[in-house]
Amino acid sequence: MEALRKKEGYTYSDYCNWPDDERWELIDGYAYALAAPTITHQRVSGEIFRQLSNFLRGKRCQVFDAPCDVRLNAQGFDDDVVQPDILVVCDEKKLADGKSVVGAPDLVIEVLSPTTASYDRIQKYKLYQRVGVREYWIVDPDEKLLMVNILRAGRYSSFLFFEDDEAVPVEVLDGCSINLTEVFEGL
Repeated sequence: MEALRKKEGYTYSDYCNWPDDERWELIDGYAYALAAPTITHQRVSGEIFRQLSNFLRGKRCQVFDAPCDVRLNAQGFDDDVVQPDILVVCDEKKLADGKSVVGAPDLVIEVLSPTTASYDRIQKYKLYQRVGVREYWIVDPDEKLLMVNILRAGRYSSFLFFEDDEAVPVEVLDGCSINLTEVFEGL
């Protein structure tokens, strides 16, 4: 996925002035357009969101789905703004502005699509590792697999799970697991 807006050095302030009917992300000040998700993408994302939402009911952590702005560098030069497919935030202070998540979520989940696969696997992987996202999941609906990246000592350790690995534990949510058979059902 190639940066589409031609200037470099965009900030959240610039981003807020773009048309509301367009979806963009900023990584290191470069703007990337987001395409509308496919039905398969929505089914997979929706099932993961449902399982997380059910688990988190009545707990302090909260789950959000796209579009939800996440400002990763809001304390400094605010040039990283993403809209993950699913994210979990356990620190309520990160929700204080009422408009966006300010700071790194505890868990980010991206569901791959043909236009975003390398972007999610490379640029976002590096970004999320750099800013301290504790757990980053990359879901591949075509291959029916999940890559779980756990942040340890500032670097991701990666683990692969497949459709037949039914219960995948969510490390940042004690006692939570996601049933992959249900996530990939009917694909």
